[in-house]
Amino acid sequence: MFTIEPVQARHQAAFLEAARRSVRLHHPWISPPCTVAGFRQHLRRYEAINQASYVAVAGDHSLIGCVHINEIVHGALQSAFLAYFVFEPYQGRGLMSQVLARVIDLAFDRHGLHRVEANVQPANRASKALVERLGFRLEGFSPRYLKIGGDWRDHERYALTVEEWTAQPGAR
Repeated sequence: MFTIEPVQARHQAAFLEAARRSVRLHHPWISPPCTVAGFRQHLRRYEAINQASYVAVAGDHSLIGCVHINEIVHGALQSAFLAYFVFEPYQGRGLMSQVLARVIDLAFDRHGLHRVEANVQPANRASKALVERLGFRLEGFSPRYLKIGGDWRDHERYALTVEEWTAQPGAR
């Protein structure tokens, strides 16, 4: 059992401990903040109206993972980009499927979005399997799309609309 909560200052110790514990798991895909200064910068970024960051909190108050809803655009687009990562020792248990599904519900309901996208590095098999399991469709390939760890990385672009989400058996 877990809860989904917006990332807040009170999560700092648990977040930093989990991020430090998970450095090998995350490399080279993503680099969550591992310092107090980095975490505070993270909080400032996600205070903006067009950003949201959620953590999945286990019953023992440890953090399972994190999902960001980035660059939220309303108006005619009603879209955003998702970023996500699991913390050790929760990888490989299927929990991130549940976590990401709950945040997708929030994206479509609370944030009023019509479409969410996930950009995944081609060699990140676990991340690709996660979005495919949740019904995202592959839309294309973007060379040198995002700068991660100081390098421009290729990404495959996946997307999901609210209509596709709600049409899935067992969705919501």
